[in-house]
Amino acid sequence: MTVAQARMTSAANGDIRIKSLITLIDRLTALVAEENAELAKGLPASRLKQVDEKNRLAEMFERIVAECAAGTTSLHVRDRILREQLMERILKLRAAMDENLVRLRAAIEASNRRIEAVMQAIREQIAAVSPYGASGRLAARAVSSGTSRSA
Repeated sequence: MTVAQARMTSAANGDIRIKSLITLIDRLTALVAEENAELAKGLPASRLKQVDEKNRLAEMFERIVAECAAGTTSLHVRDRILREQLMERILKLRAAMDENLVRLRAAIEASNRRIEAVMQAIREQIAAVSPYGASGRLAARAVSSGTSRSA
């Protein structure tokens, strides 16, 4: 194999890696957008069906980024159009993930408020029927008594 052929093969392999990375980013972006739509409807974060797949794709993406940062993988893109597509997809993913972070935080806060409301209702119900006060001693029950002065 000549040097020129080796470079062509390397460039072709690089293009294939970039195209597969773009596909991965597209899938992850679509999944995050779907999750964002469900979070916008008010669904709790714990009930989302996208979580496992999103985590799997995110781990794949993180592994590729880590390999690039470590220098074990190179994503040199010679084709300008392919490079622009990759950058566009990365920006779309970043925007979707930023929205996802905001929506997940809101969902967690809403879940915490629901939990606190339930806990408060339970505390009130227990306090209403408990013979003990806050000190742990028997609480004096309010007794209603009436007097009649008519004779």
